[in-house]
Amino acid sequence: MEQRIVQLDQSNFSCSICLDLLKDPVTIPCGHNYCKNCINCYWDGEYQMMIHSCPQCRREFIPRPVLEKNFMLAELVEDLKKTGLQAAPADHCYAGPEDVACDVCTGRKRKAVKSCLVCLVSYCKNHLQPHYNAPPLQNHKLVNPSKNLQQNICSRHYEVMKIFCRTDQQCICYLCAMEEHKGHEMVSAKAERADKKKELRESRQQIHQRIQDREKDVKLLQQEHPDRFSGVFQVLSRESLIGRCYWEVERTGSGVYVAVSYQNINRTEAFGFNDKSWSLYGYTDSYTFYYNNIETPVPGPVSSRIGVYLDHTAGILSFYSVSKTMTLLHRVQTRFTQPLHVGVGLYFSLSCSDASSAEFIK
Repeated sequence: MEQRIVQLDQSNFSCSICLDLLKDPVTIPCGHNYCKNCINCYWDGEYQMMIHSCPQCRREFIPRPVLEKNFMLAELVEDLKKTGLQAAPADHCYAGPEDVACDVCTGRKRKAVKSCLVCLVSYCKNHLQPHYNAPPLQNHKLVNPSKNLQQNICSRHYEVMKIFCRTDQQCICYLCAMEEHKGHEMVSAKAERADKKKELRESRQQIHQRIQDREKDVKLLQQEHPDRFSGVFQVLSRESLIGRCYWEVERTGSGVYVAVSYQNINRTEAFGFNDKSWSLYGYTDSYTFYYNNIETPVPGPVSSRIGVYLDHTAGILSFYSVSKTMTLLHRVQTRFTQPLHVGVGLYFSLSCSDASSAEFIK
């Protein structure tokens, strides 16, 4: 009994705004007590209106009351401090702005611990007890505190929506099930919720597995084409060319280019736009040769197949248009200082918007 009285005393001497022992206590006209700084800050935040209210009873005051120190309370609080007692802040039993408040509490409301889907009311720990003790209330459905209880109520019949209509994909009440949803495929809302949770869990697992697979692929690629190009759609052979070589590339669409290049080319540059590669760009009705970012128009018959001849030692590089006959398009005479590699790429522009592909002919 003595311990209970001490707890009540602590509650009486605490500020309902800061939930701590009163500091410089003041009493406002309705009789409630607050820390002087707390009530001033509270009134300062009331949208700077001329009407000021009590945080507990909501009584309004016009004009703003003049605050006088409550000396008796101040002395009692000092006595409490001397005994080593503190106000009860630990459990924060009162509802804050983000909490669900008990609908039954009067005055300052406590935090709700459960909401009842039958009563459509949220209860604090004390007011929830009848749902555990009274037989008529024990069958009610209790859930975690919710601010949106009305979402579970049918707006037409004002009944709890415990049924899910799979035909119309919506929650309904039992009266809806007997009327406009009659004959539809229906299950309990609880069963549908369980199925949806299972589907969501499986979907998350699949997504997680796909992410892991992609991460493995990225790591594998990073370990293996370090020589991959970025920002340009082109590839370079691993093997270098020696002696005399000849190969042909079959192209479809426009915007295909064939090239030879040194291995140490910048992996963000297109073939022909540097001094380490030579490239012939084939379009719908023309060709263009590029080397060291210099453009050279190439006359000659346009065909779907391009032939390339290389004599590395002699420094000769030739491009041919191949159909029923072979027509020399462009020849380069230079001195190659490094081994060369075969390159091929796709070039996209407003004039080359169709699907393009390139294939080496065996």
